[in-house]
Amino acid sequence: MTKTILTIDDSRTMRDVLRMALIDAGFDVMQAVDGVNGLEVLAERRPDVVITDINMPKMDGFGFIEAVRRDEQYKNLPILVLTTESDDAKKARARDAGATGWIVKPFDPAKLVAAIKRVAA
Repeated sequence: MTKTILTIDDSRTMRDVLRMALIDAGFDVMQAVDGVNGLEVLAERRPDVVITDINMPKMDGFGFIEAVRRDEQYKNLPILVLTTESDDAKKARARDAGATGWIVKPFDPAKLVAAIKRVAA
């Protein structure tokens, strides 16, 4: 069965790159432009894994992760952070919020796909 991935990033270019890499790897892809839009998309259809940026308008990745984790039905939903940030304090904040993993941009598509397969059980 094909896994569905929700990507959340305010950069159209990054959304396009993610979409192509994930479709090429055989995943279905849903996309959102920020955390607020991500919650709207999540309410429509449940993905197998979420990949979110941190720095976005309206609602950043931290806010998105915290909002998702407050909802009991999503407590086990894997959430990978994909960001240009590499600061240990931000990594700790994401982990404390409920992130499953952290990947720094620019990313290697093969490593991203491997991370998804690892957490998508």
